Amino acid sequence: MGLSLVQGRALLGLEAAQVTVEVHLANGLPSFTLVGLADVEVKEARERVRCAIQNSGLEFPHNQRITVNLAPADLPKDSGRLDLPIALGILAASGQIDGARLADYEFAGELSLSGALRPVRGALAMALALHTAKVATRLVLPPGSAEEAALVPDSHVYRAVHLLDVVRHFAPAAASSSNAFQDNAFNDEGWQRVSALPPRVLAVQPDMADVKGQLAAKRALEIAAAGGHSLLLNGPPGSGKSMSAHRFAGLLPEMNTDEALQSAAIGSLSGRFDIARWGQRPTCSPHHSASAVALVGGGSPPRPGEISLAHHGVLFLDELPEFPRAALEALREPLETGTITIARAARRAEFPARFQLIAAMNPCPCGYLGASKAARPCRCTPNQVSRYQGKLSGPLMDRIDLHVEVPALPAQELLGTVPGESTQAIRMRCAQARDRALARQNQANHALQGADIDRYAQLEPAAATFLKNAAAQLGWSARGTHRTLKIARTIADLAGSPTTALAHVAEAMQYRRTAKDA
Repeated sequence: MGLSLVQGRALLGLEAAQVTVEVHLANGLPSFTLVGLADVEVKEARERVRCAIQNSGLEFPHNQRITVNLAPADLPKDSGRLDLPIALGILAASGQIDGARLADYEFAGELSLSGALRPVRGALAMALALHTAKVATRLVLPPGSAEEAALVPDSHVYRAVHLLDVVRHFAPAAASSSNAFQDNAFNDEGWQRVSALPPRVLAVQPDMADVKGQLAAKRALEIAAAGGHSLLLNGPPGSGKSMSAHRFAGLLPEMNTDEALQSAAIGSLSGRFDIARWGQRPTCSPHHSASAVALVGGGSPPRPGEISLAHHGVLFLDELPEFPRAALEALREPLETGTITIARAARRAEFPARFQLIAAMNPCPCGYLGASKAARPCRCTPNQVSRYQGKLSGPLMDRIDLHVEVPALPAQELLGTVPGESTQAIRMRCAQARDRALARQNQANHALQGADIDRYAQLEPAAATFLKNAAAQLGWSARGTHRTLKIARTIADLAGSPTTALAHVAEAMQYRRTAKDA
């Protein structure tokens, strides 16, 4: 009889719970039993592990009863990440490797039938969870996954190409000259410590200078970038809404290491992380047919949605009224809290979702409401316009900070206008405004809550009186008034003013007119 313990990890949201793979070999009818709330992919590991061990020239205990327990038993396990721990547990229980030396390591990797290791999703999330919990351990991962995990500071990550690479490292001294270790599948570079330096690749971003005219939209984009505010662009087709929005990410400041790690960890969970895009703010642009689950996340086990994949980045929703009503209403809480909690009967998972919402819409179904009748008249009835704009609920519109009209440009202005300011010039002003806010309150203006709004807004008496009267006459909610105040504070930061003056509040008020008010 033999018993071995090997450590691995299971992902539940961004949490990487420790899983102990317990392998027991006993006399009896030959069998291979796997227990511990394993999903279908994990149960299929029995065949992958058997073939990988045999094809690697190692001995599989056919004549014994094999029991594999994945503890804790009530934690769901999915994907093929536990293939490698299960294989090592069998080899340790049968005495082919030294099981005592496995205690300081954790393993993850999917096995091919030949014994080669394949990447697994969530490797960076595993390393980040270990770093956050200050767990001192060594991770052994396949190629691709090891480079991801090594991005986490102070991590101890080893890359193994083949099952034999791992087995040779933990083999007893007497077995080191076995024929199995002379197999051609093994090479000296198969086991290596990985210490990746995060690449800083400057991606080629489309330039804001390409957008002709549209000074109001550009100004709103600058304010949104400087203060972290959400923005809705409303205008006829072809006026430049999408073109401007796709250039917004270039106005945002560079990500720091913590932000880059959080963003990359979420991308790693969904298998969408590209190490070449390390440190670049993500921009997610889901199609308007996306469901509520696709936007906010869900499934079993829970997976992050587009709002979490856009964490510390931009979520661009084009043709906003065409999205399903349930999907749009699901954005209410994340816009306020910056997190999304997915609750199910057995489990709940929390994902970060601090994104900047940039949305675009047409004013009516045909798109030409308010446009020049000589160009193209609107054919929609008032009832059609009301029903179309009514797809966006009042609570959702109240949570969007900036509302800007983007009119169509005449041909002579489009062709005769020289290029405007570059992305770099606008980005520099946005960065200076953000630095002022961070030095004053240690957070961006959009994140101010409660008493901090009154404390850091520093309204001048005339501006306070003006805002109070305007809010009463326009019937703004408390949220709308506070959001106007935060926008005004951002405008003051862009102007380099220590206080929020009447001119800053007046400009901020122009951005709180919704499509229904226009």
